[in-house]
Amino acid sequence: MLLWSSIVGLIRSVSENLGATGGAAMIYSVASLFLLMSIGFPKLSEFPRQYLIWGSLLFVSYELCLALSIGYANTSQQAIEVGMVNYLWPALTMVCAILFNHQKSSWLVIPGFIISILGICWVLGGNQGLDLTSMWANIQNNPLSYGLAFIGALIWAAYCTVTARIANGKNGVTLFFILTAVALWLKYLFMGAEPMHFDLHALVYLILAAAAMGFGYAAWNVGILHGNVTLLAGASYFIPVFSAALAAIVLQTSLSIAFWQGAAMVCIGSVLCWVATRQK
Repeated sequence: MLLWSSIVGLIRSVSENLGATGGAAMIYSVASLFLLMSIGFPKLSEFPRQYLIWGSLLFVSYELCLALSIGYANTSQQAIEVGMVNYLWPALTMVCAILFNHQKSSWLVIPGFIISILGICWVLGGNQGLDLTSMWANIQNNPLSYGLAFIGALIWAAYCTVTARIANGKNGVTLFFILTAVALWLKYLFMGAEPMHFDLHALVYLILAAAAMGFGYAAWNVGILHGNVTLLAGASYFIPVFSAALAAIVLQTSLSIAFWQGAAMVCIGSVLCWVATRQK
């Protein structure tokens, strides 16, 4: 969870030097090397065909949304806000588990989900807190980043739900990272490339980001393949606060009281969703 909490600040730091697409492509390329050296390349012949298809499609789509939403943010503050939108996924994962995996739950899932949504609205309202006019103006300032972050949250909830059902215990994280890197390099080459400026600062953050991404996702995949998805998602309810705090330090950005109130609401909502799905 600590590795995941550092992702937003590190991705943003890399993208400021290497560009949104080029920086993301470098992160996933280096992370792929780390995974090849640590857990190796999987034997694809042993993988269920459905998992290879749907797992690859959902994972790569999510990673593109995550990395580019942060990279395309206009400011460091906006990057942190975009990261907060992405952290709707714990609550969404539990809702998906209830709808599609027949996870038993109580009525608490309803207020939990609503509070999570209100928390995001609170964050996007800026210093005004829950203010629809300010929230809408904030989104219109960069609809691409906020839209990608929200779509990514939906995709990751679907990935966690689908993977638990069809993976048959197999872990394709190394393959998925390689495919993500290939997709980003293709975008970099054929859809306009920002110049990349390498220096010691950029290289340090690149290594840190790649390690956090690669090893963080490797641990997460083990959890969703061999553990309880709703329990794992519930255990991640503090990630929004940790992520915002680490990103604020890394990016040297001051966050308002309203932002922290919204982040706390996202956490509380996820906790309620988790409590709602606990087995007696």
